[in-house]
Formats: sequence, structure tokens, C-alpha cells
Amino acid sequence: MPSPRPVRALTALLITAIACAGEITLPDPLLAGDGTRIADVRSWTTRRRGELLETFRREVYGRNPVERPDNLSFTITQRQPGAMGGAADLRQVRIAWTGPHGSGGMDLTLFVPTARRADAPCMLLICNRGRRNIDPTRTSRSGFWPAEEIVARGYAAAAFHVGDVDPDKNDGFADGVHAVFDEPTSPRPGDAWATIAAWAWGASRAVDYLVQDRDIDARRIAVVGHSRGGKTSLWCGAQDERVALTVSNCSGSSGAAASRGKSGQDIAAITREFPHWFCGNYAAWGGREWQMPFDQHEVLALCAPRLVYVGSASKDWGADPRAEFRSCVAASPVWDLWRKTGLGATAMPAAGSPLHEGSIGYHLRDGEHDLTPWDWQRFMDFADRHMTGAARPGQR
Repeated sequence: MPSPRPVRALTALLITAIACAGEITLPDPLLAGDGTRIADVRSWTTRRRGELLETFRREVYGRNPVERPDNLSFTITQRQPGAMGGAADLRQVRIAWTGPHGSGGMDLTLFVPTARRADAPCMLLICNRGRRNIDPTRTSRSGFWPAEEIVARGYAAAAFHVGDVDPDKNDGFADGVHAVFDEPTSPRPGDAWATIAAWAWGASRAVDYLVQDRDIDARRIAVVGHSRGGKTSLWCGAQDERVALTVSNCSGSSGAAASRGKSGQDIAAITREFPHWFCGNYAAWGGREWQMPFDQHEVLALCAPRLVYVGSASKDWGADPRAEFRSCVAASPVWDLWRKTGLGATAMPAAGSPLHEGSIGYHLRDGEHDLTPWDWQRFMDFADRHMTGAARPGQR
């Protein structure tokens, strides 16, 4: 029996051949549900954007029962001026909420550079790996969140752990924010919010804090996620218009990768392995990707005209870099409405050759499924180039 990796590689080559033959066509994000073509910004913002948000809430991620709770509170539990050898000021923030069935909260770690002349732009990581990766004491350091490098580039480095918002386990949504805000119903509605939607909700609560911190530039907040965290960052950025730059790294299936023609992990596989990530309706699309009236490039499109960055890895067979790149290309026409360039390319670049010209950034890193300091440096290169002129945030 052949080993899985060669089989996956062969599958990827076959998918590529099909794509090159022009046989993979994704839904037109500028075509409204009734077939009307969206030709201007007003029609997008008042009509098409709402249609797409409704589609993804109903069919993929689920519908939040609450946005910002009225009783949301921020408590700074620790301040440490001169952290990182004097390079940053550390603050630990407890973000707390109360709902109909209890209370909860999350811890936000924030390092603000001391060497700055104005409010700092911020990189917010949605951490889906062990808590040691975002150790505020910096006793444990990880390339997954190279906070020292982020601060050295002039960015505030912020992070929270997804487990504070909702544990990553299939337990019937019995804990985390679901236990606080959900009304007990049986059966659970097919469009009820699931774990990725809950994590995205948590990221927006972190943004709630950041936009009111006087040391943070509220116009220049980036939300960053890897793998399942990358699916989360996309859904957060799609909904929350205060996010100036949405970064999704190796997010693959049901993240940045287009589902049609995708190799590696597909909808049937991901909903079988991780059913709690998505609303109940999503599993019905397993094996029916070609029949879906939507695809993942439209999540990227929901971020327009703001900035999006997709990172891929050459050996990340499950995520399928070509499907991630395909989404970037297919989402690009939406930026035309604002007379902006989306990706600005249709040919996939070689590994190590980032595309940073347009409002959609993309790179292919040589290597495995991971988030590395090299990836972070490319995200910040792109942000240095484009995020300085970010529009003022909307309200949420």
C-alpha cells in the first residue's frame, strides 16, 4: 500500500492540472443571490456583504447569540514597565463577561514597545497551541509568537488563548461561552454558533479592549491566526470591520482554501474529525462542494476593502496551498469596487517569493504546517507597506 504523503502529493498534482485546464470555477462573489451583478460599493455594503455574512452564519460557522455584552469589563491585573529588557511595557488584562447562565472571561497579554513616537499598531494572535507559546514572563519563548521580534519592528504584541473562550473539544457545547450565552434547546439549531465562531467572538472582545487602549493605534490592528486559528482570524476579520489586517496562516479547509477542487482535508473529513468547530448545517455539504452556492474565497472578500494576508507552506498537503492561493485570486475582484488591487497576480509564486503589491498579501513558505518567525516577518513587511493608511474602524 502506498504511503499517504506520495498519494497526497499526487492528488495535489492532479488538482493543479485540473485548475490549469480552467475546470475549477468558483462562485462569483459579485453576483447577488438573485443573479444581479454588484457593480458599486453601495450595492456591496448595503446588499451583497449582508447576503454573504448570512450565508456563512447559516451554513458554516453559526450565528452568535450576542456580540459585545453590555457588561463587558476590562481589568489590568499586571503592569510591568521595562519588560523584554526595557523594550516593552507589559500589561495583563482580564476581559470578563456575564450572560444569562453565568459568567466567563479571557486573559489578554499585551506588550507595547517603549521606543515609539506615537500610538503603536498591534498584532493580535489567536493562540490555538499550548499556553507556553504566549508566556507573558518570556521564560518560555516560541517562534509561534516571536513577541520580541514583533516589538522590535514597532508593533504591539498581543495574544489570548482560545481555551479561555471555549475549550477545543467536542463536548456538546457544554462549557465556555456557549454555556454562558446559549439557551438550552434540543435539538440544537443547525445554525447555532460553534467553536470557531466563539473564538472569533473572543478575538473581537480583545479588539474591544485594544481600540480603547491609549497606547494602541485603533486604526492599525491586525488579527493573526494559524491553522484552526487561521480559520478563526478570517471569520473575525470578515465580521469585525475594526480589524485593519486579517492574517490567516495555513488555515486550509474551511479557512482560506477554496473547497472546490481542494486536495487533502475536505469538508467531510474536517466535520467528521472536528464537528464542534462548525455549525450543524455545515456537515451536509461534505461531498457536495461543487453544489455549494458559496465558497471560502467569499470569506476573504468580506474583508474588503481592508487588508488580508494568506500564508501557505509548500509541504502542507492537508491545507492545500494551491486552493488557498486560488481563493486569493477569486476574491480579488471585490477590491475593484474601491478601485483597489486585490492580489495583483494570477500565477502562484515560488516558495520564498511573497506577493505584497495589492490589498491581499500572499506567500508560500518552504516547509511544513507551522507558524514561524519567517512568516511573522512577512506579515509585518506587508503591514509596514499597507497598514499605515488603514481606514478608521467601524463600530461593533
